[in-house]
Amino acid sequence: MNEIYIKARAKINLNLLVLDKREDNYHNIKSVFQKVNLYDEIYLKKINENEFKMITNMGEINNKENIIYKAYMKLKEKYKNITGVQVRLNKKIPMQAGMAGGSTDCAAFIVLMNRLFDLKLSKKDMSVLGKELGADVIPCFYNKAIIAEGIGDVITKIDTNFKYYIVIIKPEISCSTKDMYKKIDTKKISQKDTTKEIVEALESSNMEMLASNLYNVFEEVIDRKDLIENIKQKLINNGAISSLMTGSGSAIYGIFKDKNTAKIAYESLKDKYQTYICTSYNSRNDYII
Repeated sequence: MNEIYIKARAKINLNLLVLDKREDNYHNIKSVFQKVNLYDEIYLKKINENEFKMITNMGEINNKENIIYKAYMKLKEKYKNITGVQVRLNKKIPMQAGMAGGSTDCAAFIVLMNRLFDLKLSKKDMSVLGKELGADVIPCFYNKAIIAEGIGDVITKIDTNFKYYIVIIKPEISCSTKDMYKKIDTKKISQKDTTKEIVEALESSNMEMLASNLYNVFEEVIDRKDLIENIKQKLINNGAISSLMTGSGSAIYGIFKDKNTAKIAYESLKDKYQTYICTSYNSRNDYII
């Protein structure tokens, strides 16, 4: 086996609470992560040179700060049978959008390295490595809706195969996750924990219950709240039954009752905004291993 391929899927947050700041400067969160069928494509193969090479359609991420490169170096330090690799990354997930594009690429890359070099990493091994690389990496190993707590490292699986349609808009603004957490720290915000209701909605395929319980605390502190609210309203005006910003921003999604309404909304909005259409994704194999 010399070359392998994987889809690294994005996520949206159906709710997101920031609970407190820890001594290690991370924050404890509580969130329902929903994988979606919008994905980056990663091809990985061994090469004769003993080095890391990346080919990507987004040249600005091809550097030693890239989380995939960092994962490769950590693995190479530990496993002496690892040789040079070439990564071909076709990015489709918008960057700085709150959709875990970098984290899901990292999780998928670790899985590919485990297969390509027969590292025999367990799920626990991969989670430990993922946690060292970024707080969002561990949830990205899961190919379905989950509850993520702690810094994203405490996972509870949700028993669901609920499929619904999603239209996503990435505004021209981008959000620094670090800056957004700093803003949370400076404000006292009364947060709404809708986790129980969202889990019940997903497990019973109840669209109305899901729509009425979307929540993201970061909407309270984003600088361009007017822009976010305007885009949320645009999605609702085009048939979404509810809309929310995902992660620490800046992408906004709307959820739709049916495929046709979502397609009409996408066609209406795609010329005005950077727009994507996809579905929720809940694989029978809950872990991308």
